[in-house]
Amino acid sequence: MLDLLAIGVEEPEGDQTLAERTYVRLRESIINTELPPGTLLKEGELMERLDVGRTPVREALQRLQRDGFVFVSARRGTFVSRINMHDLTAVYEARAKIESWATRLAAERLREPEREEAQRLIAKLRNVTGPLDLKDTLALDRQVHRFIYRAAKNPYLFETLEHYHNLSLRILHVTVRTFPSLLSSLGHVLIEQIQMLEAVCAGDADEAERIALDHVQRFEVEVRKVI
Repeated sequence: MLDLLAIGVEEPEGDQTLAERTYVRLRESIINTELPPGTLLKEGELMERLDVGRTPVREALQRLQRDGFVFVSARRGTFVSRINMHDLTAVYEARAKIESWATRLAAERLREPEREEAQRLIAKLRNVTGPLDLKDTLALDRQVHRFIYRAAKNPYLFETLEHYHNLSLRILHVTVRTFPSLLSSLGHVLIEQIQMLEAVCAGDADEAERIALDHVQRFEVEVRKVI
């Protein structure tokens, strides 16, 4: 198994506010389906689970609602949002365009310290031996994508990409658990990411954009084959 902290799984940082840390912890529990779609979110239970007061929980839930991770029913309460094919199509449609463009920008704007970081990521990807489970595969995928987002050097684009990538990670967790055969289709992820990072390092914007587009679109194609 990989060391998830070493490969970049997001953990609450010391300088974050309590509300921010609460938001991140709840969001990650929703993304990895520890809190699966349809779960009723009770404030008291969340306060106990996270060892925080009512205010940070409420602030976190409000933010998660804006992000599309939870929905509120006036009569029934607050629930983790469900996922359907429309969500899959809409999220991947958006990601395909903006993420491929961001990868082009990364190739055009890469600086030497970032090139060295990319080379370290490539070495890490090549050193992976044996099949990875879903959690490790997506954690490594997340680190690579966040590097690309940073290298594009557009903070507004970074926030948008981060949001859509988090939504797609939850879709991945949910769909692979529903259709375990999809896990084998993720075997191409590491190879594609090596190719993408190599194109970015070489400053080949056209190739980097093409690989990123194929990389994002592939999973939606694989899901449609099994449903």
